[in-house]
Amino acid sequence: MKKIISISGMSCEHCVTHVTNALKSLPGADKIKVDLKQNRAEMTADGIADESIKSVVADAGYEVTAIQSA
Repeated sequence: MKKIISISGMSCEHCVTHVTNALKSLPGADKIKVDLKQNRAEMTADGIADESIKSVVADAGYEVTAIQSA
């Protein structure tokens, strides 16, 4: 399932790397693309709960403001 994740707090490419690595740490996460200009990430997240996504992004120092399934 594709998920679109709105994220606040990203301001540079270093932030993009942090968020990408955080999402990669989730078992089942694939095809991760973090877009700094749109402040969002897209990923394939089969069997990953939204709360798990919010947790790893928060641990990286950012805030998930919305998650949409596409």
